[in-house]
Amino acid sequence: MASSQAPVKLVNESAVEFLTTEMVEAMIRTIKDDALRLSTDKDPSLGSPNDGAGGPKDYSEGDEAMEAVYYKLEMIGFRVGERLIEKISKDRLRFTDNLDVVKFVCKEVWMFLFKKQVDNLKTNHRGVYVLQDNGFRWFTRMAHDQSSAESVKKVTPYLWFPCGILRGILSNLGIASVVVAETSSLPACTFQIKIAKTA
Repeated sequence: MASSQAPVKLVNESAVEFLTTEMVEAMIRTIKDDALRLSTDKDPSLGSPNDGAGGPKDYSEGDEAMEAVYYKLEMIGFRVGERLIEKISKDRLRFTDNLDVVKFVCKEVWMFLFKKQVDNLKTNHRGVYVLQDNGFRWFTRMAHDQSSAESVKKVTPYLWFPCGILRGILSNLGIASVVVAETSSLPACTFQIKIAKTA
């Protein structure tokens, strides 16, 4: 007897992790190359990206190029989050308050994305929620020194995409928010959600 249901489409989770890693790397590379090309157009003495003169500029996190990377990765994540929550929450009843939404994110959404729940949720009951993940799945396979400042700096751009995903999810559920993430000891990280006050 033939099944009347459509076959389930599955994607290997490793493929998603590799895609995410390559997306971040490609974004950083292209933004930095564009910034270097613009700077050499303004001042030819800096050399071109391929001639070795002047060498590539070492960007710190405050540079405009890294801000552009942040904006692009966060916006891609936002669009992914908006669409993703439609799939995850299609059979759920309407949420009653912001805390219910955040709890849903900590349990169901995190399980869907990272195969585990958030390790700790804290709130000040005034619109700020802190989600602690002690073994952030996208960091567990990365080579790093656990508390090295250099490792923390290198992995920070990999948090911008999931920040966008969270903001997109919350936005589609009717909650305007700001989401920031940080890490001080890998593979742990913290996501802070600030709910925007409505007038």
